[in-house]
Amino acid sequence: MCDTLVALSSVTVDGNVYFAKNSDREPNEAQSVVCIPAKDYASGSVLRCTYRSIPQVEHTHAIVLSKPFWIWGAEMGANDQGVVIGNEAVFTKVPQEKEPGLIGMDLLRLGLERSDCAYNALLIITKLLEEYGQSGECGYQHKMVYHNSFLICDREEAWVLETAGRQWAAERVKDVRSISNALTIGNHWDLSSDDLVSYAKDKKWCSSRSDFNFAECYSDFLYTTFSDARARQSCTMNLLHNEDRKIELSEMMGYLRTHSRQMQGDWQPGKGVAGASVCMHAGWGPIRISQTTGSMIAALSTASPDTLWFTHTAAPCTSIFTPFWLDNIESSDLDEPKGEYQDGFDFWEHEILHRSILLNFEERIPMIEEERDLAEKRYMVDVIEMNKKDIHQRKALSEAIHKEVRDLRKQWISRVQETRANPSKLSIYHNVWRARNRACHIDQYIK
Repeated sequence: MCDTLVALSSVTVDGNVYFAKNSDREPNEAQSVVCIPAKDYASGSVLRCTYRSIPQVEHTHAIVLSKPFWIWGAEMGANDQGVVIGNEAVFTKVPQEKEPGLIGMDLLRLGLERSDCAYNALLIITKLLEEYGQSGECGYQHKMVYHNSFLICDREEAWVLETAGRQWAAERVKDVRSISNALTIGNHWDLSSDDLVSYAKDKKWCSSRSDFNFAECYSDFLYTTFSDARARQSCTMNLLHNEDRKIELSEMMGYLRTHSRQMQGDWQPGKGVAGASVCMHAGWGPIRISQTTGSMIAALSTASPDTLWFTHTAAPCTSIFTPFWLDNIESSDLDEPKGEYQDGFDFWEHEILHRSILLNFEERIPMIEEERDLAEKRYMVDVIEMNKKDIHQRKALSEAIHKEVRDLRKQWISRVQETRANPSKLSIYHNVWRARNRACHIDQYIK
């Protein structure tokens, strides 16, 4: 489960395009940010994706990805041309193909590696989709297969692309848009596969173009309903439709931290076996098995270098966004984290903090929120000033901020663990988290 948002330059305070995404995956499915430089390939080269091989192109762009450790593709990312893409799982009536094809995360990475603008990324993804299909296991430890939607943007425009099997529809964004885990395109679109309506007519989901509605015809009711996708997408669209003022970067960060039901006053991450938030927290029971394991915001500008802001960690409400400049993509030297605790990895070091806060969320989360927000405000000021500097100075600032956040994390862990944990409340919820902690060998650090 995920949520992805975009605000075009027409509605932002500084004229930037803002893209934001929370990637929701299994709690122990570590996600990391990796950089892959541009590369040239010999004619006839073959590329191995997650499950299948396809012909390689002769040149790929430099990319930055936030990705689950075990998958070739990615949940979200950007390239050195200023193209940014995020994907969403969607559940449709079209059956999964028997042979593994490309999964949505593969299509996302391929779109970034091969495109120089949002429109071309859309064309590349749809061509690959029609040629190779989309199928294959997408879950880490829990079986999960799905089709995909995408939010694709650059400095000038954005597109929503929604798919069902090899069929697809695309809609150009006006001002703001968000997508979640449900099809949203109805009876109007700007581009589509040739057989979009005829396939539905053959399946007797509609009788003609006049009564065809993509979301209504193709959506799987059960999975779409239990994903709570429509409520989350309604929440993010309400946030984006801010008529009183134009959107700022700090607001996009706040949108990704939204707990959809927090206005009830007694919201807790451990309550309920159903329901979901934009800032996703895993609960107990068969439905709430996902949490936000990575968050990204892109600030795309025609006047200054494009900037990405990553948490590198789960649960944005407990994390700090740190900056990275898109013109400074170099190969990542570090190994990616795996599915169990490892010292020195941002994802797992942060899980000590995050999972300790979950032991007493009501009292512990306020202990870091003010400092978290003040740090981000300071970093945003630093980034504006540093946009005038050269690549090396900006890289030095990015590394210094990353180090400061790691030091803050250590302080926060000590601070929250000095207060009383309260695992007696919501005992089923805490027992489920104990099992998750044991499974990834982090249990000894959670207090």
